[in-house]
Amino acid sequence: MAEAPRISFSPVTASKPGGSLVLFCDDGLKFGRYATETLGAAAGLVARAAKVEQFTGKSGSVLQLIMPEGLKVDRLFVLGIGKVAELKSEDFVKLGGAAMGKLPKAGDATVVADLPEAGRGKDGGKDSGMNAEQAADLALGMLLRAYAFEQYKTKRKPDEKPAGKRTVAIATTDVAAARKAFGAREAIAGGVLTARDLVNEPPNVLFPEEFARRTLALKKAGCTVEVLNMAALKKLGMGALLAVGQGSARESRVVVMRWDGGKKGEAPVAFIGKGVCFDTGGISIKPAAGMEDMKGDMAGAACVVGLMQALASRKAKVNAIGVIGLVENMPDGNAQRPGDIVKSMSGQTIEIINTDAEGRLVLADVLWYTKEKYKPQFMVNLATLTGAIIVALGHEYAGLFSNNDELSERLTASGEATGELVWRMPLSAAFDKMIDSKFADMKNTGGSRAGGSITAAQFLQRFVDKTPWAHLDIAGTGMDSRQNEINKSWASGWGVRLLDRLVAEYYED
Repeated sequence: MAEAPRISFSPVTASKPGGSLVLFCDDGLKFGRYATETLGAAAGLVARAAKVEQFTGKSGSVLQLIMPEGLKVDRLFVLGIGKVAELKSEDFVKLGGAAMGKLPKAGDATVVADLPEAGRGKDGGKDSGMNAEQAADLALGMLLRAYAFEQYKTKRKPDEKPAGKRTVAIATTDVAAARKAFGAREAIAGGVLTARDLVNEPPNVLFPEEFARRTLALKKAGCTVEVLNMAALKKLGMGALLAVGQGSARESRVVVMRWDGGKKGEAPVAFIGKGVCFDTGGISIKPAAGMEDMKGDMAGAACVVGLMQALASRKAKVNAIGVIGLVENMPDGNAQRPGDIVKSMSGQTIEIINTDAEGRLVLADVLWYTKEKYKPQFMVNLATLTGAIIVALGHEYAGLFSNNDELSERLTASGEATGELVWRMPLSAAFDKMIDSKFADMKNTGGSRAGGSITAAQFLQRFVDKTPWAHLDIAGTGMDSRQNEINKSWASGWGVRLLDRLVAEYYED
């Protein structure tokens, strides 16, 4: 993995000699006060270069100058932000990511956290500096964008240079406040990157036992971690989860992570993750093309681990539980078959129609276990559950299914604040009838492609009773080969920022 850049905050002053300089302008080529002061006589050079390159400062555009006359820097990057009035909080994270994406792989850089016409300072003069939260968001975006998973590469292309040490100074008007704001964001970034690492690992390295072993690292952050082995799972009666893994040479595991940062005795908030470390589909085997991506079928569990790390690292004032079911779905002679009937921990029986509808079996037992043992305020589960959700929402939104309007509204608001968007989908008795079975209490699929994401959610709802619950289908957001401002990796770490925001905004003491 690439070495994370060293990010610091410094007073707004002229840029240091050498290295790179990043400034922001609007779609009228206007700079803020501090950026203008930093440019000095070089402002005319920038204007001429912008005219030649037809650079107008529209959102997402970049103007680059090498060894600009009048500035003692190697490179100047001017990033267009469009209209300042239209910037939202998550846009500053993207701006930081976009800036990091342009910087060289090694060396020093200064980013002037400054915007055109941002307001007036305490002295009555114009103060265009970003506030501490915005400057910290820039830093968060830079950390997320700098991530790369390259630990298994032993050779490089002739023109490909290895990444070196990078230091970035964010010049801001309130250094102390920016540093304080960045503390929590740095913890969140660490959680996101942990989730990405887990999803990117190859399945021969990260199988259920190894995944469980890695969660023990959370103890250093202050979490309590309990790993339930096969004997414990059998004793608990997790027949649905165990049925998924019975065709694998690798044993299944359930991991319980606790962070007790809230009031003693207060009911925890709970997060549950699907952790299918590799999914062949089992006897209902998947097509060969693209099956390698099924190493990411544990992205929900990875998010829960990353979230618990973030909450513990920033000392969140909340009691939180993270529970993940870890299995491998393989098609050997002991694998479950279509037509089998398995008994879940809840006592409800399930007819197996398709062994590739395995994630819901894992979640069924883990949801029931969490509800019964911990009596949480709410449960949110994350799972790369259905390809159907990608058909419905693409890679832009995760599907949100819930039995509780308040929880849904809070998740939606948290998604809008972080840019990790969710879209609420329906639940109804009409869909529930599609998973009724002639031979058992329910089937594990609706038997048709119609409403596939909804029938999966209806299945899960049978294991939560009246506990406020939300199911996030992250099949389209947990992994994405497309690059964006804050991620050039296949694994996104999606959900850590969303759920941390949910906790911070609504549930911390």
